[in-house]
Amino acid sequence: MKPSETVTRGSGDKPTSPSLLANPLDFISEDHLRERQICAVIDALATADAFNRQKATTVLRFVNEELNVHLRDEAEDLFPLLARRCTEEDAIEGAIDRIRADQDEAMRLLPEVRAMLAGCLDRGADLSAKERGVLSRFAGHVRRHLVAENAILLPIARARLTRADLRILSKHMRSRRGLPDFPETTDAE
Repeated sequence: MKPSETVTRGSGDKPTSPSLLANPLDFISEDHLRERQICAVIDALATADAFNRQKATTVLRFVNEELNVHLRDEAEDLFPLLARRCTEEDAIEGAIDRIRADQDEAMRLLPEVRAMLAGCLDRGADLSAKERGVLSRFAGHVRRHLVAENAILLPIARARLTRADLRILSKHMRSRRGLPDFPETTDAE
């Protein structure tokens, strides 16, 4: 994408467009919008009078197809790049540790979330009160790490990461999604 081209933010109701991978921090930001939208869908499932098959399928698709690759983008590339580039005054390690704790708790709940949504879809049954509580806790952990990433990590990443860092991040993110790397261009382009 050329600098003069703009990409408007999506609604979060579809997977993030691979065209944003040219600017990996924008892609991650858009992925966060998608995660917030999914949290809203999870909240709707947890509070609905009747089980909504379409919403459950949307959540399952997200957790099965998008979430793990996004978390790998952060754990394998973004977090280490930030740790390498940030100064002591950025206090990035503490922020990353807090984010990882919420991500770990969400991932601990994830198999249960998957199993209960798939079970409800298979049986045509509604969620139990306990299952609704698990969904709410899962969404809460996801939201907490998103808040910290959006408020702390992404602004620091925009200030600290170099062009070379961003190219590496983009390359790895594309590779994780089975996409070829962008062709090399000159700085003048």
